[in-house]
Amino acid sequence: MKYKLTRVQTGWIRWFAIGLASFLAVVVLVPLLLVKRSPPSEPVPGRPSSSGFATVEGPKESLSIPVFMTKENRTQQIELEDYVRGVVAAEMPIEFEPEALKAQALAARTYIVKRLLDGDKTNVPAPGALVTDTITHQAYVTDEELRSRWSPDVYAANMDKLKQAVEETRDMVITYQGKPIEASFFSTSNGYTENSEDYWNDYIPYLRSVPSPWDVKLSPRYKETVTLTGRELQQRLGLSAAVPVTTGDGAGMKVLERSQGHRIKKLSVGGKTFTGREVRERLGLNSSQFQWSWKDGAWQFTTFGYGHGVGMSQWGANGMAKEGRKAEEIVKYYYSGIEIGRASNLLKTGTF
Repeated sequence: MKYKLTRVQTGWIRWFAIGLASFLAVVVLVPLLLVKRSPPSEPVPGRPSSSGFATVEGPKESLSIPVFMTKENRTQQIELEDYVRGVVAAEMPIEFEPEALKAQALAARTYIVKRLLDGDKTNVPAPGALVTDTITHQAYVTDEELRSRWSPDVYAANMDKLKQAVEETRDMVITYQGKPIEASFFSTSNGYTENSEDYWNDYIPYLRSVPSPWDVKLSPRYKETVTLTGRELQQRLGLSAAVPVTTGDGAGMKVLERSQGHRIKKLSVGGKTFTGREVRERLGLNSSQFQWSWKDGAWQFTTFGYGHGVGMSQWGANGMAKEGRKAEEIVKYYYSGIEIGRASNLLKTGTF
């Protein structure tokens, strides 16, 4: 027997079908609408980036550094990050590892920010300048000079490397107790860095002696020998008589004290007491760790390391980078108890 639907039943079925279709449409469309309205993903402030530093938005405004250009005898305004790039190019070999270059960028930026905040204009020949482009402050080289040194292809590759080092550390400085540090650095250690007071007489808590074993294997400046005549030695040290070849009775040369960094802190020469730094600077030696001998009628001084030895060793930094250490690890190793801060935050409260 065939069953026949009434008009009322037919109406209810029609309305049920329409309602079901509408419900299914909403179920399908709502997720699509939600996906469409979701904003694109953005880096989370404070999240570590591939460079090892936190991703934080940099300063909105640029800051110019008045640099006295010695060859041109004039002061030039240079944007802060461009200045840092020029310092890294001048102070560290471009062949170094990227993380070592980044560590150098941190030190270079910290140096100039501290000088700004301190209002330090010492050893500047022009009243409007803050620094020179020489090692009296920090060596700096212009892009034009780099173009003249490198071929076009080499220039492009090297500039990319320099820009990366600067951009990945943009606005970052090394701080101790919330203030930028004295970010001293030098070429090559003798196997250790030096306590600040053992070379400069000033105790600085973050400039402590640490081992730096990488330099001896990597640096071409680790060991060198200088030859001086007896007359040259006498004149440069301001002695009244020639230094005896023998060391008996303290008449020759004798080490009196060594530093924690294994350098000569005090020694006697011809009966007169000098610091290791004084002898190094007067004789033009690479380091205050040295040995001497008399050979073929002259004095031979063999040095270990190159530079004052305080702060970050550049060849040591490169050695650490070759082992996979990041720039932040490098600076935290060579500068004790420091943190990474923001130049823009420090400069907000500064007057200069």
